[in-house]
Amino acid sequence: MSVNSQNVSARRAKAISLIQAGLIHSQTDLVDQLKKSGFRVTQTTASRDLEEIGAVRGRNAHGESVYQIRESSDDALTRVNPVPSKLILSVDHSANLAVVHTPPGAAQFVASSLDHANLTGVIGTLAGDDTIILVSKKATGGAGLAKELIAFANAKNSRIHKAGRK
Repeated sequence: MSVNSQNVSARRAKAISLIQAGLIHSQTDLVDQLKKSGFRVTQTTASRDLEEIGAVRGRNAHGESVYQIRESSDDALTRVNPVPSKLILSVDHSANLAVVHTPPGAAQFVASSLDHANLTGVIGTLAGDDTIILVSKKATGGAGLAKELIAFANAKNSRIHKAGRK
């Protein structure tokens, strides 16, 4: 996957996050918030991203005009990158944990996809900006979970590597 397509996916995932947080009232707001998050965008790019993720203007509980995701967030996330496994850069494990590294801004997007993938033995998923932690039901299930994640990612992504081994 090229750096450019990773940036597009990460940027759109961040846009969805900002919209869901109720922070985006206009395209200008989206441009400003994305710039604060390190993405260089123009209003044209913001407009294209809003269209691509299915965002529409609506009213929030206070009657303010805000952008909202028209369909479920999972549908919007699927349109951002139909193969989220391409965003899994590395996987590592310890005890009952599996740790997934993603490009900046993509962890919540990938975590949501993993949550809906019904991976066996997962009791919880926690996502930051570029890191996801999955918790296994078994005290020593991290290794098996990491193996399952690597297989999931390898199905679509030849760049995946186990942390520390390139």
